[in-house]
Amino acid sequence: MVDVLGLVEARLRLSFGEPDARAAVTFLGTERIEVLRFRDVRDGGLVRYATLGMSRAPMNDPAGTAPSTFAAPLSVTVADPVRGPRAELVLTLRPGSGADIDKVLRPLAVLAASPQVEGVVVAPGNSLDVGEPLWPGAAFSAVLVAEPGGLVEDLDLDPPMDPVRFFPLLPMTANEAAWKRVRGAGPLQERWLEAGTDLRDPMRASVPLSG
Repeated sequence: MVDVLGLVEARLRLSFGEPDARAAVTFLGTERIEVLRFRDVRDGGLVRYATLGMSRAPMNDPAGTAPSTFAAPLSVTVADPVRGPRAELVLTLRPGSGADIDKVLRPLAVLAASPQVEGVVVAPGNSLDVGEPLWPGAAFSAVLVAEPGGLVEDLDLDPPMDPVRFFPLLPMTANEAAWKRVRGAGPLQERWLEAGTDLRDPMRASVPLSG
């Protein structure tokens, strides 16, 4: 049996160094999700939070169902325990603003548990929302899932298992999340780029979206 989480943690350590803290969260009916904290002293002391546990099982579309043998019109979700996309989440923030960014650990675990709890298949361009500030006083309750590969390379597993992909998360204000729902992820990212937005700033304001 392949130790997927052991390989994932080794890849995170290779990319970010040794974690200086970790926390574990367990939700009713789900496997444990851990969040590891890494401090990047080479890049202005950035703090990176990475989930560990989401990739334990592949993500499966809940629309894939099989009829029940009971007379009632029930259905049973068919989840392939081997094949299917696997992922972990990475959030990068700049400390020192006075924001209590370490309180993001539980919201991150909530997002990482969403494939188990809600059957969510996380992919680039998705919006994920925890319904409350990511940390006390934060202007963000939602994140945009960005393209993987830039911070942490994909982790190949033995076939037929899919590789583990490490998705960066970009916090969105409520206005940005609403605008993205209408216009899409690409145009929002273009606005961020045009405005020179520091997406790692936990105290940043919403990017101008008029016009």
